[in-house]
Amino acid sequence: MSDFEDKLQNAIANPQNQGEMSDADSVGTVGNPECGDMVRMWLKFEEKDGKKVIDKASFQSFGCQTAIAVASMATEMLKGKTVEEAQALSSTDLSAPLGPLPPMKIHCGEMVEGALRDALNADKGTEPAPATGSSNTLLGDMNRPKIKSGKLKVVLEK
Repeated sequence: MSDFEDKLQNAIANPQNQGEMSDADSVGTVGNPECGDMVRMWLKFEEKDGKKVIDKASFQSFGCQTAIAVASMATEMLKGKTVEEAQALSSTDLSAPLGPLPPMKIHCGEMVEGALRDALNADKGTEPAPATGSSNTLLGDMNRPKIKSGKLKVVLEK
C-alpha cells in the first residue's frame, strides 16, 4: 500500500470532528455535481488576544472516502487558526497531511476548501444555512435548485 493509501485508510478508520455542531457560529456547504459529493463544515469561534480564532470545526460529508479524510484532517488543522489564517489556506494546504492527492481526487480538497470558504463568508454577515432541522441535511440539499460556493457549485437538473 502507498503512503497516501495508508494515511487515507487511517483517516477513514478514525475520522475526527465528524458530525453537526449545534452551537456553531457559521456553516458552509459545497458540492460537486460531477461526482455527487458534498461537504458541510461548521465553525465555532472564540476571541483570543483580540483576534477571532477558530475554536472548533466539524464536518459532514456525503461522498467519497478522500473527501471525508481531507475534511477530517482539515478540521484538526483549523483549530487555533485566525480567520485570516484560515482564509489563506488552499485546497493543497488542507489536503497536505494526506500527501499529494491523485489527480482524480483533487476535487475532494477543493470541496473542503469551498465548504471552509462558505463558512468563513457566512461568518462575515452572509446568511449561513441553519445548523439544524430535518430539511437541512446533505441529502436534502441535493434536492435544492442550487448550492454554490467558491469555485464549485451544484446545479441540479430536473
